[in-house]
Amino acid sequence: MIKVKLFDREHEKDLEKEMNGFLKGIDEESLVDIKYNVAAMTEEDEEEQIYCFTAMIIYRT
Repeated sequence: MIKVKLFDREHEKDLEKEMNGFLKGIDEESLVDIKYNVAAMTEEDEEEQIYCFTAMIIYRT
């Protein structure tokens, strides 16, 4: 069976840590693919950029 695990964090290091923790729990042969995306936006009344780091791990069980 093919499954997915989704991750969504505001900081890339948090995403990396969570993904590595998940990957430790599956066999390397089970890994099918990893999809990664970064979105950046600003609030209307603020100049600070907000980042969203997302990833999807596709694996077999």
